[in-house]
Amino acid sequence: MLIRVLGAVGLAVVLLEGTVVSEHPFTHRLKVAPFPEDPFPEDLAWINTARPLKLRELRGKFVLLDFWTYCCINCMHILPELKKLQRAYPDNLVVIGVHSAKFDAERNTKNVTEAVLRYKIEHPVINDPGHILWKRFGIRSWPSLVLIDPEGRAVWGKSGETSFQTLDALLKKALPYYRGRKLLDETPLRFDLEEGRVAKTPLRFPGKILADDSPGRLFIADSGHNRLVVARSDGTLLDTIGTGPIGRVDGGYQTARFNSPQGMALDGEVLYVADTGNHLIRKVDLKKRRVETIAGTGTQLRGLSRLEPLGLPLRTAIASPWALWLDGDWLYIAMAGPHQIWRMALDESRIGPYAGNGREDIVDGPLLPDEPYQLGFSSFAQPSGLASDGTWLYVADSEGSSIRKVPLDRSIEPKGSKGPKNVKTLVGTAGLPNARLFTFGDVDGPASSARLQHALGIVYHEDRLYVADTYNNKIKSIDPTTGFTRTVAGTGRPGSSNTPATFDEPAGIAAAGGKLFVADTNNHLVRVVDLRADNRVSTLAIPTLNPP
Repeated sequence: MLIRVLGAVGLAVVLLEGTVVSEHPFTHRLKVAPFPEDPFPEDLAWINTARPLKLRELRGKFVLLDFWTYCCINCMHILPELKKLQRAYPDNLVVIGVHSAKFDAERNTKNVTEAVLRYKIEHPVINDPGHILWKRFGIRSWPSLVLIDPEGRAVWGKSGETSFQTLDALLKKALPYYRGRKLLDETPLRFDLEEGRVAKTPLRFPGKILADDSPGRLFIADSGHNRLVVARSDGTLLDTIGTGPIGRVDGGYQTARFNSPQGMALDGEVLYVADTGNHLIRKVDLKKRRVETIAGTGTQLRGLSRLEPLGLPLRTAIASPWALWLDGDWLYIAMAGPHQIWRMALDESRIGPYAGNGREDIVDGPLLPDEPYQLGFSSFAQPSGLASDGTWLYVADSEGSSIRKVPLDRSIEPKGSKGPKNVKTLVGTAGLPNARLFTFGDVDGPASSARLQHALGIVYHEDRLYVADTYNNKIKSIDPTTGFTRTVAGTGRPGSSNTPATFDEPAGIAAAGGKLFVADTNNHLVRVVDLRADNRVSTLAIPTLNPP
């Protein structure tokens, strides 16, 4: 017997003599060790299935294990690819997600279930909070895939994002061999999905929220319903934009389609929208009541081949735009996919990276290198929220649980002629020599000791920054000069009560008239924090809003 490593995953396996067959579609068929009976432990929670599964019950099927964690943008990117694969091979393939938490909040089965619903996952998921399967399979990074063949042997593995085309080619090549030897069980399998057990709600996993102070409007990214909701700050419904089903259709409000929209920015009566799941930037003319695509190709950007010059917006692929901010003639974009800050000219003539070398990290330094991934320049980790005081662009850098400061530059060339302009960290982990992406907590106080946990939202209001500290279920304020951090609302426990105030993974935050408006994502609600009334919390009712 010979110990080997399978593919890029690093799966510890035993290669048995006689399993390398010249006509076999896979070079090696590897028996996973040490599993005397079944690799799935008895005591792990299962989601999207009525009962736990055993690998031996799935003999005759290909089984694809997806090791993921729900905070991770790369894990999110692979989910649509897996869904396409499931639909292409409904009788031959079973995908099983193995949720292997990064953050403390992600160990909770209830939170994982919410993520399964939020991402519309249609395959069984195991919650593996102790990383038992992660360790057994020798996994080192998210996401990682392991393919097990119909005879129960591991035959392929890969870490990082993988496309449908790669997986489709793998199965197309393999199926004739197994079918010809009558090794397939092509009986259809159906699973008891969580989606069938949840009640409909007017809002569904709202992501971001924008407040327009002057007329008192709120724009809510009703992300789970793939639409935008426009309401007054008193809850009066003004409009809905988008029909509800996932799609990428321009046109009138009742024709347009989005895919999990997130951040928004307002310029008069023009609303810019980060259409995250479609990898697009959309523009809504609020007077003409029409939606138009202005940036992105609809195909996800995979990897960075260059940083300059700026490209034409509709010919430039982007990846998971998550938040937007307008400054002068530029629309700044938290581009979560490539871990960068981008910007687009409002005349729609050019778009491209503004800050970040493309490495996923929390590193301060000059805005932008000449070549992607070049060391010595700023790095971000899934930037997910933007705000500004007019001088600095503040970034909720979620995977590093940090708040960053990016200098605004209104010139075409962000590096300019005045020397380097540096990204700085206001609160967070940039000063640590290692584990910058794995150091988090729930600590108020000076910037040197303050800790957040996967903060997704940020807003600047009345000389303060307010942060949706998402996985801590809190709203916090930060002094933009000193970084001193304190809790404004929330006990830290998940919930939906107003007294005491509790939240459940709030992801968006906006401010107007001395009030904070919070997209309380897992509660499917908008909450209001009255800063002028001792931070009293209430729940905003939108009585005439219905699910699409």
